[in-house]
Amino acid sequence: MSLAVKVRRPTSDGSRGMSFVPYRELLTTQTPTKSLLEPLKKQGGRDKTGRISIRHRGGGAKRKFRVITSLDHWLDQVGTVRTVEYDPNRSGFISLVDFEDGTKTYILSPNGIAVGDTIMATKTVVPPKVGNRSILASLPTGVPIHDIELQPGHGGKMVKSAGSSATIMAHEDSGRYVQVKMPSGEVRRVLSACFASVGQVSNLLHNTIRIGKAGRSRHMGRRPEVRGKAMNPNSHPHGGGEGVNPIGLTHPKTRWGKHARGVRTRTNKRTQAMILARRAK
Repeated sequence: MSLAVKVRRPTSDGSRGMSFVPYRELLTTQTPTKSLLEPLKKQGGRDKTGRISIRHRGGGAKRKFRVITSLDHWLDQVGTVRTVEYDPNRSGFISLVDFEDGTKTYILSPNGIAVGDTIMATKTVVPPKVGNRSILASLPTGVPIHDIELQPGHGGKMVKSAGSSATIMAHEDSGRYVQVKMPSGEVRRVLSACFASVGQVSNLLHNTIRIGKAGRSRHMGRRPEVRGKAMNPNSHPHGGGEGVNPIGLTHPKTRWGKHARGVRTRTNKRTQAMILARRAK
């Protein structure tokens, strides 16, 4: 499920160097299923108090949220893939699945799945076929997985972005944990009762796309960012000076004076024992 990235003809400054994935050659429908849509209210980067908690957010094209549900809600039922669709709320594609009992749901579309394929979720040993979902204890070593749970029954939390996949490295002798290598290189212990889907998330070329112009970012809901060096010294630690100057500091800092690079952000000591090897920098 991959296509070659196409580059726009340089008919303007904005289109020069702009690239995109020709989704329409791959997707099977342009109309989403109404019963699986929900309204999506924009927050503009504001928290519940109305203050900006995430900068450079706001505006963008109107969207509706596609309700994504894991296959493990329909254990031991065979589902048939009906569509492969574009989702404006995520980087990977989604697929509509019909089940034997007449219900339907959207799932994250794995790379290589096609309309008409059958997939299922089970707690027993399942063939490592792309799209199938099972608990980690039932999956063999070396198989690529995605949409991994952290706590049984809480739904997939990890490895959900376009083109990403993790790998099962080992099953521990105790049978309680499975060692999983994350896309970042981190090796983590995950409870063997957690569900995961087989395969790699679709849209592998997502990270090769060049936006090309500012207006395209605005359509995605991203507002402009300003370099710290271009600000006044009272607005940013990098600001001030005449003309083009270095930041004048030993380490780059954030707007609030904290180190911007090389700082460990993990503070959850309770689950520190679950990480066997830290991610590669």
